[in-house]
Amino acid sequence: MATYLEFEKPIAELDSKIAELEALAARKDGPSITDELTRLKTKSVKQLKQIYSDLDAWRITQVARHPDRPHFSDFIGSVFEEFEELAGDRHFGNDEAIIGGLARFRGRSVVIMGHEKGRTTEKRLKHNFGMAHPEGYRKAVRLMDLAEKFSMPVLSFPDTAGAYPGKGGEERGQAEAIARGTQRGLSLGVPFVTLVIGEGMSGGAIGIAAANRVLMMEYAIYSVISPEGCASILYRDPSKASEAAQSMGITGPDLLKHKIVDSIVKEPVGGAHRDPQRAMASAAKALDAALRDLEGLTPAQLRRQRRDRFYAIGREGL
Repeated sequence: MATYLEFEKPIAELDSKIAELEALAARKDGPSITDELTRLKTKSVKQLKQIYSDLDAWRITQVARHPDRPHFSDFIGSVFEEFEELAGDRHFGNDEAIIGGLARFRGRSVVIMGHEKGRTTEKRLKHNFGMAHPEGYRKAVRLMDLAEKFSMPVLSFPDTAGAYPGKGGEERGQAEAIARGTQRGLSLGVPFVTLVIGEGMSGGAIGIAAANRVLMMEYAIYSVISPEGCASILYRDPSKASEAAQSMGITGPDLLKHKIVDSIVKEPVGGAHRDPQRAMASAAKALDAALRDLEGLTPAQLRRQRRDRFYAIGREGL
């Protein structure tokens, strides 16, 4: 059953009518209502395009968090081949919030890693809703070390509301682990491409996103803090998250203007959750193009390009 967001109620009502008419038409003794069905379907598509042509930052945030949006596990199954998961940080344990390992991508051997939120209650608890502990970022560093040792590109997929802020994480050095992940990304001597697929919030995202190319899906968001967190600080009221989102510059066009991201991957009309396979195919094409741009660069050139990229953030368009 499709999940509709609050602002999609007009579409939900139309789709409900369409489903009723389709059920009626399927009956052997049912009336011929082909013309009415065609009219309603055309109206639904038109309304969907109209609504999604003018989404504000808060509505885009809702789309980025949509429960049916493709997760990293979906990308593993659809975009990559021969995935072999590598677990553990060799210090404390394995963090299920970040999944990573070896894979094949369009003829290349690559190292991939990303946040996994989970869909069912059981999976969400297993993956801690995509909020990684320190061992998740130390696992990411281990994977980056492996990638450099065997000259394999790195692809990362942030999708998190932030790193886990609990007592255990702080005791095991959460801030230090994120910093090490960021540092290792910046020092890699192999191509490194990041695609923000949903939420890219705070250090929880940047710990696996210090890349040569940072891409984002059209309805993803990327920021140092969530709208709720920002509202709690600015207004002392998390219920003003929608107001905060409008001024945070967390959507693709603003991030592109300030050179925080390098390109935006178009999604199907109505968001990636309406056609996940098509959305992931577009993402794969963009990832392939980004890797091709980086092929042939020496380790020193890759590090210099990455450094220059991050130094350029915010210098234009302010």
